[in-house]
Amino acid sequence: MSNDQLNIEFKRAVERVNAHAEPFPADTLLKFYAYYKKATNNYRRPSSKEPIINAFKTNALFQVEDITMDEAKRTYIELVNNYFLYRK
Repeated sequence: MSNDQLNIEFKRAVERVNAHAEPFPADTLLKFYAYYKKATNNYRRPSSKEPIINAFKTNALFQVEDITMDEAKRTYIELVNNYFLYRK
């Protein structure tokens, strides 16, 4: 997949997640969070009011620290596609 196509598919996956009205399971949401942050090179501190949520988010970020931005995009796309595929 070309870099342009990867970016288009990533953007579509993000839009799909953002348009979803029902809550995601916590473990799925943390994966989406970590791969999205890595894919967009956005490492601002987690800003939840709950320290435990910040701890979970920080842990999720540690788990993806050794992959590239493109790998994070591909994994994010795969996670989103699998989530919606298996929800049917």
